[in-house]
Amino acid sequence: MPTLEQAYEDGGSGELSAPRLRVDTPERAGLDPTELGHLAREVRDLTTGDRPWAAGVVVVAGRGPVIAVREAAGWAVRYTAYDPQSDAGVEPPRAARVPMTVDTPFDLASLTKLFTSVAAVQQIERGTLGIDALVGAYLPEFRAAAEHGITVRQLLTHTSGLRPELPLYACADDTARLALLRAEAPVEPPGTHLYSDLNMLLLQFVLERITGRTLDVLVHEGITRPLGMTATAFGPCPDAAATEDQRRPWAKADRGMVRGVVHDENAWALGGVAGHAGLFGTATDLAIFCRTLLAGGAYGPARILGPDFVELLLTPPGLGFAVDQPWFMGELAGRGAAGHTGFTGTSLVLDPATDTFLVLLANTVHPRRRPPDSGPRAAAATRLARAVRDA
Repeated sequence: MPTLEQAYEDGGSGELSAPRLRVDTPERAGLDPTELGHLAREVRDLTTGDRPWAAGVVVVAGRGPVIAVREAAGWAVRYTAYDPQSDAGVEPPRAARVPMTVDTPFDLASLTKLFTSVAAVQQIERGTLGIDALVGAYLPEFRAAAEHGITVRQLLTHTSGLRPELPLYACADDTARLALLRAEAPVEPPGTHLYSDLNMLLLQFVLERITGRTLDVLVHEGITRPLGMTATAFGPCPDAAATEDQRRPWAKADRGMVRGVVHDENAWALGGVAGHAGLFGTATDLAIFCRTLLAGGAYGPARILGPDFVELLLTPPGLGFAVDQPWFMGELAGRGAAGHTGFTGTSLVLDPATDTFLVLLANTVHPRRRPPDSGPRAAAATRLARAVRDA
């Protein structure tokens, strides 16, 4: 495989240009076709049976600039509702279901956090945001965060001590939601790791304060538009895979079968644009995102980050990204693999050590949420790791 320096080509303008992704054979990517065949078959099997792991799945995986696996299986919409009495989904006639395709958009859930993190590191690179600056310096009205000395780095590394979430969906209006966030104090001493959606919500407010632009604009102008990720945006997204028949008591709101509108109740209450959830996108678009980071922040003629700042983003413990987590990265974990999962069934992993990437998108909460099971994610990542030929 080429080195990072060798991976750049002259795009005809006299400037260096990073190769774009192309679909090709496993052999062209330096990957074993037998292992990838097992990966594709096992992913397809995840959608079979009366109680499948997911109603539908899309997987895109590859190495370097080559997509070597691009598969879809199952259904984007399989159920019209969830029946609590039978503990099963209500299925319409087969002709009324919507099949999954490789181009089906998904509610990306917490994969949104990765885009918020990249947007923050872009501001760090520009010098408009200090990584160790106090959140209170930018948001003095967030008095609890200011009083406890929470920093930008702590938001990015989930070490602010803030609780995982707040019931913003239960507030009467935006004024009440904002008051709740401003008054929220850490439940653990700052510096303690505690994964929290609130970190990315506060980071969203910081970014919007220092730039004067909303998060959806920052993501579009700074990430998705320059990279050509035309299928990735905050919702609504009418053609997306369906998520949950969202009703109490298993959910936090009564919304019925959710499709094309953000599943996360807090992001929904905030209007669909939130630092922790709200983006919709396709597996191919996320492969571009992975490839960009593996190539040091560049894709085609576009550069969204410098290599040093990509390294900052992915160096353990990671800024927004989880690093070396075998529970969903399988055997890719161990040498600096980075990625994230999302509650709706989404995940991605990129491994700089082998220049590989894996995007696995599924609607595991369709027709209703279940206890999380990341075994299939780890198994797929292990197949990819074992497919790597020469490092």
